[in-house]
Amino acid sequence: MTKVVTLGEIMLRLSTNGYTRFVQSDNFDVVYGGGEANVAVSLANYGHESYFVTKLPKHEIGQCAINALRQYGVHTNFIARGGERVGIYFLETGASMRPSKVIYDRAHSSISEAKAEDFDFDAIFEGATWFHWTGITPALGKDAQEVLEKALICAKKHGVTVSVDLNYRKKLWTPAEAQECMTRLMKYVDVCIGNEEDAEKCLGFKPGETDVTKGNLELGGYETIFRQMKEKFGFKYVVTSLRESYSASDNGWSALAYDGNEFYRSRKYEVRIVDRVGGGDSFSGGFIHGLLKYNDFKKALEFAVAASALKHTIPGDFNLMSESEVETLMNGDASGRVQR
Repeated sequence: MTKVVTLGEIMLRLSTNGYTRFVQSDNFDVVYGGGEANVAVSLANYGHESYFVTKLPKHEIGQCAINALRQYGVHTNFIARGGERVGIYFLETGASMRPSKVIYDRAHSSISEAKAEDFDFDAIFEGATWFHWTGITPALGKDAQEVLEKALICAKKHGVTVSVDLNYRKKLWTPAEAQECMTRLMKYVDVCIGNEEDAEKCLGFKPGETDVTKGNLELGGYETIFRQMKEKFGFKYVVTSLRESYSASDNGWSALAYDGNEFYRSRKYEVRIVDRVGGGDSFSGGFIHGLLKYNDFKKALEFAVAASALKHTIPGDFNLMSESEVETLMNGDASGRVQR
């Protein structure tokens, strides 16, 4: 099995029941999730030796987060214990023209106040092939940025391939703060994943006249900035998911990748959404797995898009599809017929 490592924050998610609003709710459904944790679960489901690195409190809620990862085969050996709290986010699921809403309560979470000495990065990256992180982690603050950069330096020392999902979060930092930090960290990155907002807010690239809220994808703009990003940062691959948001319930879903020679757009899926949280993470996990399995960025992109289309049908943050189920859709069977 291939050893893959992700580092970031896992959070307690409190969701309203069904499509009810916050103001209607007197109880919440509990699940756990977070960008890098979601990728770790996807990769474990595809058969990799998947490790998630974070810091969690020693109390029972911290243990619940660890148990949620272990349930799906993610290794938690390198999770540091300490600090005061697990970050929380509240989710209200939208429908039709009413958007979903997220409210964060994550200040002073254990990982945001972790120190580099909490982790033995040489042990973490020993024998590893891949390291994945997202732009959410450095947005948590200076301590998290220091931890992440130490991890990146060690990953490169061990010859590990590094991917990033830019994942800009406007509730965590400003574009100026994001660009100052993220452009500095791109020198460690081999595979860059991000949508049109991420590229603009994190790295300062704007892809033409794209407007996902109007279903308008101007692919020429993406091709221009992909070339610029590869030239500036030396990425091996530049990748973006392409979401056409018709409503909170229905999206068009495809992707675009560039390897320095060729632009490739994937098949497009029309997705009826059950839960879109974690959709981008399932795409990242699918692309990483596709590159490791097929060593072909086009096949990897098709696997990633199929995996993510399926994740949109699953409640919770985690993508709980097997490799064979994703490949069934990837190979053209989107019938949804009952499997007997």
